[in-house]
Amino acid sequence: MKNYVEADWLREHLDENNLKVVDCQFKLGDPEEGKQQYEQSHIPGAVYFDLEKDLSGEVREHGGRHPLPDLHLLKDKLEAKGISKDTIIVVYDGKEGAFASRFWWLLKYMGHEEVYILNGGFALWEQKGYPTDQTVPKYAKTTYIVTEAKDMLASYEEIKDIALTGSGNAVLIDSRESRRYKGIEEPIDRIAGHIPTAINKPWMESLENGFFKSRAQQEKRFAELDRNQPVIVYCGSGVTATPNYIALKEAGFKHVKLYAGSYSDWVSYKENPVSKYDII
Repeated sequence: MKNYVEADWLREHLDENNLKVVDCQFKLGDPEEGKQQYEQSHIPGAVYFDLEKDLSGEVREHGGRHPLPDLHLLKDKLEAKGISKDTIIVVYDGKEGAFASRFWWLLKYMGHEEVYILNGGFALWEQKGYPTDQTVPKYAKTTYIVTEAKDMLASYEEIKDIALTGSGNAVLIDSRESRRYKGIEEPIDRIAGHIPTAINKPWMESLENGFFKSRAQQEKRFAELDRNQPVIVYCGSGVTATPNYIALKEAGFKHVKLYAGSYSDWVSYKENPVSKYDII
């Protein structure tokens, strides 16, 4: 196992004591739907983590629309749901990949070794006719020790150095769809465009029908980049960049960081410039 597991593997190992399944189903724009879906049907034994209530912090003037959560609070929630540092975790969402990837990234950032994404998500699990449940499980409280992997996170100051002065040597990757990157449309943030110097690698292209693409396919996506050069990924708010983070790691890139505040943080500073394509 690298960063994800297949549904058949999970079905075979579902009853193992040291394995916990985490449900991260969510729908942007309808924040209650994911929890409702979990309550209606989930993989047996799965616990629920909400993108906005559990996996994000309080929104402020700066920091983006989905700032990282307080790790002490997240630690308490992990402990309350029976997860320790030694637990093998399999996380899933509907099949989008982004919400499960956000949880994966956070746990890796907290120093968790064995956390994997369910390839194909809950949609494939149901399609295969594997068992589902409505029971909300209770687990004995554990102790979780956080050891931050700070080299996974890019600071706002690092982004400024790259975008404004060109002093950084990292490649900046905008993970949003092409129309938002180019500044053709912007349905959410204050102004359309992208952070200066960023290239575009839409996050959706790291998956196909809910499955992460193979290592060879990911290598092809990033073929023009040097795998030894630092890379920083961002999106609108630090959620959908995480599948690209995983894709880069799968492709063999050694130095990958996430700009968690992402574009929504960048444009919260009104003096920051944005780049866009001329639209004729």
